[in-house]
Amino acid sequence: MQACGGTAMMGSLQQPMRVNKPAFPLKGSRFVGFPHQVKLNSVKPCRAQVEGSLVTGRPSSSVAAPVLENSLVDHGLSEADPEVSSIIKKEKERQFKSLELIASENFTSRAVMEAVGSCLANKYSEGLPGKRYYGGNEYIDELEILCQKRALAAFHLDEKKWGINVQPLSGSPANFEVYTAILNPHDRIMGLDLPHGGHLSHGFMTPKRRVSGTSIYFESMPYRLDESTGLVDYDMLEKTATLFRPKLIIAGASAYPRDFDYPRMRKIADAVRAFLMMDMAHISGLVAASVVANPFEYCDIVTTTTHKSLRGPRGGMIFFKKDPVLGVDLEIAINNAVFPGLQGGPHNHTIGGLAVCLKHAESPEFKAYQNQVVSNCRALANRLVELGYTVVSGGTDNHLVLVDLRPLGIDGARVEKILDMASITLNKNSVPGDKSALVPGGIRIGSPAMTTRGFKEKEFIAIADFIHEGVQITIDAKGLVSGSSKLQEFLKFAVSSDFLLTDKVSSLRSRVEALTTQFPVPGV
Repeated sequence: MQACGGTAMMGSLQQPMRVNKPAFPLKGSRFVGFPHQVKLNSVKPCRAQVEGSLVTGRPSSSVAAPVLENSLVDHGLSEADPEVSSIIKKEKERQFKSLELIASENFTSRAVMEAVGSCLANKYSEGLPGKRYYGGNEYIDELEILCQKRALAAFHLDEKKWGINVQPLSGSPANFEVYTAILNPHDRIMGLDLPHGGHLSHGFMTPKRRVSGTSIYFESMPYRLDESTGLVDYDMLEKTATLFRPKLIIAGASAYPRDFDYPRMRKIADAVRAFLMMDMAHISGLVAASVVANPFEYCDIVTTTTHKSLRGPRGGMIFFKKDPVLGVDLEIAINNAVFPGLQGGPHNHTIGGLAVCLKHAESPEFKAYQNQVVSNCRALANRLVELGYTVVSGGTDNHLVLVDLRPLGIDGARVEKILDMASITLNKNSVPGDKSALVPGGIRIGSPAMTTRGFKEKEFIAIADFIHEGVQITIDAKGLVSGSSKLQEFLKFAVSSDFLLTDKVSSLRSRVEALTTQFPVPGV
């Protein structure tokens, strides 16, 4: 119902409310939203000034805030909580002015935000459609089934061969739900090492500490990149798997700019009788648009977040083969691991937003967008190489570039700080051979968010030049820190009154913001 959406509700309540009739239309009514004159039992009129929506940016309007007999007044956010409203406004301005280059971020659509901010947030629905613990889930079931069908369609999957669970809260929970479904405690797994581009949830550990929950409950052996090429060392993966005998091999990464060799990984998994899982969180939008290789042709299980290149809400999905794999019914095992194994009620507002996003993922516009994401990223990588930077693997096949700053005598943490001061948002990142995750030698740069805002190759070439300028400022700033090589001393110095490069940073920031503010931010 349109009336359930927060934006729709605020736009409809233009008259004082009266009593004695239900506000929401009864089943079969021709109304799909609030009528202009709404009558509510136990409600009195209360005039309140509500500012323009923080989602839509629409102008302020004077509306009636419902007053219930228990004295709960349904104010808008700016009146109910000015402090939170102010923080949101500041974050909105930051996003508008900044170059958002974190590879795991994106700007979702207004339609997705309306679904996420709707009455779907009110409903509890433990279980799967048709098998709920609570009543009143007729429309929640309809929504989740629609979302499932759209997910399979978006990734071009046969519903007779593939199943889907859309309830995971995000990517890491989705991964752990898979592990819970198919592994016993202390079973062996192999994933790409974190300093080589892997993800924490794939089993990262150090000699002194089992960092990830995955490495606490399961025995983890990483595979790595060939440091001379920046590509996955499949030969070493095969040798290690033959010795280690993992029960699960994980493809996927958080900072790997190349495609995976799924046929080779399938062959290795079959040789040691292991499940093969792909965590496509970063590239799921690219997979849906068929601009990178298709993991579904070779993997038993595929997991993903939904808010990165897919441009959806912050959620997760698990795809699984319907036929038994290594004697395991994946559908039963994974659904039981999600609920009741590791989660309670799903976030129905997120599933609603995901359904909206997946519908868009089947459009020609979405495919064009994903092609632009890759084209922009390659333009960025090529320009950085022209400027003399070391790009891990020499380039990119997807949405991100990983830059090794160590040849310049600088690290990613310091560069991240200076760029942040100049309204350029990216993240420090480990590169192959790094010793510290806190002071890593590289930066990771992603193209999805600014491509969403309308940037093309020309703008991404300019981004490379901005980053280069920021790196040069960082190198100069490091030389000005007297008597200390510690990161914390540098960070304090950069924001102190003694920082002599403030004018250079301010000049860079003004030029960055002059570019970004020419492009709108969807939904805000």
